[in-house]
Amino acid sequence: MGELMLEQFHRHLIRRDIYATPSARYGDPRAQLLTGRAWQAAKGPAMNALGLPDDPGELLREHSAALDGAWRAMAESLTAGTVAHVGSDGKLHAEKIDAIPDPPSLVDLRRRLEAMLPRVDLPELILEVMGWLPAFAEAFTGISGGQSRMSDLDLTIAAALTAHALNIGYVPVISDSVQALRRGRISHVDQNYLRPENYTLANAALITAQDGIDLARRWGGGLVAGIDGMRFVVPVRSIHARPNSKYFGRRRGATWLNMISDQGVGLAGRVLSGTPRDSLHVIDLIYSQDAGRRPEVIVTDTGSYSDIVYGVITLLDFDYRPQLADLPDAKLWRIDQAADYGPLNQAARGKLDLTRVYRHWPDIQRLIVSIHTGAITAHDALRILAPGGTTTQLGDALAQYGRIFKTLHILSYVDDEPYRREIKAIRNLQEGRHDLGRTAFHGRKGELRHGYRDGMEDQLGALGLVLNCITLWNTIYLDHAISELRAAGYPVLDADLERLSPYMRRHINFHGHYFFNRPALPGGRRELRDPDTPDDDSD
Repeated sequence: MGELMLEQFHRHLIRRDIYATPSARYGDPRAQLLTGRAWQAAKGPAMNALGLPDDPGELLREHSAALDGAWRAMAESLTAGTVAHVGSDGKLHAEKIDAIPDPPSLVDLRRRLEAMLPRVDLPELILEVMGWLPAFAEAFTGISGGQSRMSDLDLTIAAALTAHALNIGYVPVISDSVQALRRGRISHVDQNYLRPENYTLANAALITAQDGIDLARRWGGGLVAGIDGMRFVVPVRSIHARPNSKYFGRRRGATWLNMISDQGVGLAGRVLSGTPRDSLHVIDLIYSQDAGRRPEVIVTDTGSYSDIVYGVITLLDFDYRPQLADLPDAKLWRIDQAADYGPLNQAARGKLDLTRVYRHWPDIQRLIVSIHTGAITAHDALRILAPGGTTTQLGDALAQYGRIFKTLHILSYVDDEPYRREIKAIRNLQEGRHDLGRTAFHGRKGELRHGYRDGMEDQLGALGLVLNCITLWNTIYLDHAISELRAAGYPVLDADLERLSPYMRRHINFHGHYFFNRPALPGGRRELRDPDTPDDDSD
């Protein structure tokens, strides 16, 4: 009898039918929602900031008109022969769009710029960035507080960051002949100065500096963000690693979910066990960015959204644009059941019931404001909406709302080629950063060998910080090289600049012996190399 009771208790605990108090994992997340005076104080300012009314009537009528107009525009567009068509199954299909080939001018510009970038060891690159940005170095304060009396602290920090970001350990960066590079000194600084709050302050300096470069502003205004996960095998025993044969083979691993801006810099990151659905963590990542403008457009892969998440993100005043896969299987929705959308009538087979949104609008307000003000994490809020995988009535109301914008997004994705290319561009940018991350994190077979989440977050936080150092360093030197080329009469096209990458790496030494010399830069920068000098070095 006792075993049966324990089994039933565990089953209901997992399904969130009962809660354990106090418990972060199995507690009742509803207790975190704003109530009483806190709710009354936060409601007005938050609702105004998010553009949400007390009565959703007019808002929902506007959304209904927008969705109806999108369906009618798509029906007209189909007859004009666009990138979409309706198949024999009655479903909407998007034609594949071909990649735009690199023009000869862009190929030659990339070649010249890669040849001009100065050769540099990664530690020296980090030290150079520290020299440019005093706030970057000053962000690393000791755990006890106050000013450090250690000399050459920047050398030790650069060594510790290099060891973590390259996943090589201390041995390759130790130098017994230099006090700042001895094992004991590096270990002490690692334990007392390399902390998440210091990473945040240091990264804020890098993000701000990137936004001040002309070339970075050509890439974007910082208002578009991409979110995706980078996977790591964890070969040690850990409760924070999970199996997934697609990414980890027969072993277990973890995911580093990270967010970048359209200017190429990383804005935030967090470690997740295994490969969970990113949709459970995307919103919390957005609200934890280190610095920079709050993004208006959020781009993710197709596995990062659900109808409920679509509703929550949209209500939080973000334009959500996940990249789509298996489009014909995506269910599309309509509000006006009597409307005639011609060849799209079968595709518009989903029926939305906005009365559910009206009915639950007060609860929706409280949930959204609680997330926006930080009273509850979005991850815990989603536990309220779908406990044990079963959607509640409130969750269903948010899904109804989200389906409006999901359908609008799909119709734009199918019919608007520039819209689809913009999504693909930020996804490609993030893949480029992850590829640079894999190049850097090469030691120990690229495996993340920490059993505890704190260790994982410290190491991957260092990786993210170093990737941003590389991004800023590259952007500054690329911008300088472009000015030199133009001054020499080389025709640099503005359209080509928009397709340059800040993740070039041939000029950076990631392997072997590392130097920690502070660069003597009379003009503030290293000299650029001659683009016409033959370069026999391999990648």
